Amino acid sequence: MASLKDLRDRIASVRSTQKITQAMKMVAASKLRRAQEAAEAARPYAERMEKVMRALGDSVSTQDTASPLLVGNGKDDTYLVIVATSERGLCGGFNSNIVRAAKRRIDQLLADGKEVKILCIGKKGRAQLNRFYPGRILDTIDMSGIRQLGFVDAADIAQRVRVMFDEGVFDVAVLFYARFQSALTQIPTEQQLIPVPLAEHGGSAEDASDAGGGAIYEYEPDEEAILDDLLPRNVSVQVYKALLENAASEQGARMTAMDSATRNAGDLIDNLTIVYNRTRQAVITKELIEIISGAEAL
Repeated sequence: MASLKDLRDRIASVRSTQKITQAMKMVAASKLRRAQEAAEAARPYAERMEKVMRALGDSVSTQDTASPLLVGNGKDDTYLVIVATSERGLCGGFNSNIVRAAKRRIDQLLADGKEVKILCIGKKGRAQLNRFYPGRILDTIDMSGIRQLGFVDAADIAQRVRVMFDEGVFDVAVLFYARFQSALTQIPTEQQLIPVPLAEHGGSAEDASDAGGGAIYEYEPDEEAILDDLLPRNVSVQVYKALLENAASEQGARMTAMDSATRNAGDLIDNLTIVYNRTRQAVITKELIEIISGAEAL
């Protein structure tokens, strides 16, 4: 049985932990609001841009001069799996859910005989994936020094991916991240970055028609010139959207996890306090018995 001093020390330790988790919950809640607003503001633009790419791409995808970012390089032997996770832990199953979704896709590709290369955004994803695919991780992009996520940060990542594609490092690039739905729910999402998923490549024909709203447009300059400018920009926009969604999802998951930890710490303190009171009562009873026994002996 633990002594009274041990129980007091343990209660004090749990109370200190409870204060930390409570503070982390409040910090995450304050960051969540800004991150959620940024993610929700970027989401319509990124989704509309992808639909426009599909609509424009349908008219030029069969031409020999179509951009490789649109139609690919004619192969799908090597896949680049980009896994975006966080730099810090203590956010529940946020990172594990993304890695689990990426792992299912990687295992499926390997079973189909494809070559898979992994690019990690955030060290938490690398820490988990390195246990399963140690020789397939090309690099990890460190985001820990970025205080306020900006479009230039996503553009740098997208530029690196485009250079790897131009050098023939991979044929198809897919991105994994968590789409923010609420503080309680973050949905692991897979998105193909390169080439653009047209209707015949897994996109939706309805999406392509919705991009133009059913109207007929004349483009100046022509569709190919527009795509040459917008396709690289689209990769940056999609990466930026994914990073914003991840930032909001991470704070929501952390707030939920810290709230649960705070409540669990309170329950543990209550249980330890009951044990402490019972132990103290037993000690007092024992001392009284010893005093009475000694008095009777005299």
